[in-house]
This record gives sequence, C-alpha cells and structure tokens, in this order.
Amino acid sequence: MNALTAVIIDDDPVNRQLLSLRLKLGGFEVVESADGEEGVRVVTTLIPDLVVTDVTMPRLDGWGVCKALKGNAKTAGIPILMMTAMRGSESELRGFESGADEYLQKPWSGQDLAAAVEGLLPQSAVVGPA
Repeated sequence: MNALTAVIIDDDPVNRQLLSLRLKLGGFEVVESADGEEGVRVVTTLIPDLVVTDVTMPRLDGWGVCKALKGNAKTAGIPILMMTAMRGSESELRGFESGADEYLQKPWSGQDLAAAVEGLLPQSAVVGPA
C-alpha cells in the first residue's frame, strides 16, 4: 500500500515540525508550506490525501486556503483539517463555512489529531493498524 500524502500549511515552524513528526509516524509522506498562498500552490500541484492548515498566517489565512481549495474542482475533494488557537464557536463556524472538513483547537494531543485524521481518512495509519 502506498503511503498517504499530507500537506501542512502553517507559518510556525515548530507547529509544522510537530505535525510533520506525528503524521510521518503514522505513515504519511509530508510536505510543508509556510504560508497560505504557497500552500495552495503546493496542494494544487501535488493533490495530496489530506491538508492540515492553520488559520492565522501571512499572505493568505486558513479560511482563504479552504475557500481556494474547495472552489477548485481539482482540489475540492481533498479533506481539510483546520487547526487554530482561536477560541469560540464563531471561528469554528467560519472554518466550516470556508470549507474545512474538520476543526481542531490548539493545543492538540496526538489522540486528538489521530481521531480527526481517522474521521477524514479512515484508511490512514495515524491511528495504527485496524
């Protein structure tokens, strides 16, 4: 079975590193992007199995990333996990309205991430073998 591919879009290198490590341990091949505009270009080129995006980023925020990807027929079917430190139902609602398929608040645990990814990609290795 080929590894699943995930693109992480986050301007914080520490967040990208933590997410990348966790996803790689789960069997994903990971590509990182430091801002939303670059992330959209990477996703459109690679067509990964999963996108994990932060909300607050320079050049294009996570809401814009979601709208751009869900508005493109080539990338509309890719599941998007939005992660943010923003609290409140308004930001969560805005995430879903912009096209996020799942929303996870920071700080997150490995179990939180695994559950979110499993919900989006039941065949993923993040939660271990069935």
